[in-house]
Amino acid sequence: MKQQTGLILIGDELLNGLRQDKHMPKAIELLKARGMSLNWVRIIGDSEEEIVATLKQTIPTDDLVFSFGGIGATPDDLTRASAAKAFGQKLVAHPEAVKLIEQRFADDAYPHRIKMSELPEKASIIPNPVNQVPGFKVEQHHFVPGFPDMAWPMMEWVLDTYYTHLFNKTPDVEWRWDIKGVHESHIMDLMEELLERFPEVNLSSLPSMKHRGNLIDFGLKGSQPDVEKAAKWLQQRLTEIKIEYQFRCKK
Repeated sequence: MKQQTGLILIGDELLNGLRQDKHMPKAIELLKARGMSLNWVRIIGDSEEEIVATLKQTIPTDDLVFSFGGIGATPDDLTRASAAKAFGQKLVAHPEAVKLIEQRFADDAYPHRIKMSELPEKASIIPNPVNQVPGFKVEQHHFVPGFPDMAWPMMEWVLDTYYTHLFNKTPDVEWRWDIKGVHESHIMDLMEELLERFPEVNLSSLPSMKHRGNLIDFGLKGSQPDVEKAAKWLQQRLTEIKIEYQFRCKK
């Protein structure tokens, strides 16, 4: 299975509506700029049980994972301890993190800020360009703050430092059409035949409930040569069965 990229967004404020997530659209942008894509997202609260359970599901996979939030020093910041527990590692003071926090805050590092240096014992740090309090990496899981001005450059640094081998100079393309005057059920056989003929291409079909008359927002995604072949077949079949369509965009 192709390696996937996922996000874990942590915070009760996301679940109770006090804050709206900004990380997912930015992560999509950063990944897309490198020819990569986002495959899944999980939003969970400030619960050690939930964080540990989520990590225990993602750790055995080959997925590249970014976790946002919960690595501060307040009692509701549970990610560092939860990550240590999920990975079966001790939570220890990371020497480099201690040094960075002491340099940044001097005497004010103690007694509370220094807690942010306590990381899983096999963790390596992720530099924080804003206040120098680091995030951390364990295997292919990466833990950064919830603050966008810190988290986003830290995510970029991780991608550009460790994962250039995953960058794709010829990323998948997506082409979309408006298919007019029919319900999805009228082209179900066509969709099934398309996937049988072009198994390397993915399709999406989104009926519009607002458009006067029936309208399907239809898309094909895959490598450009594969999409081009499937698109030619699709348009030919739609013409043959007298279904109106309009090509809308390439992404």
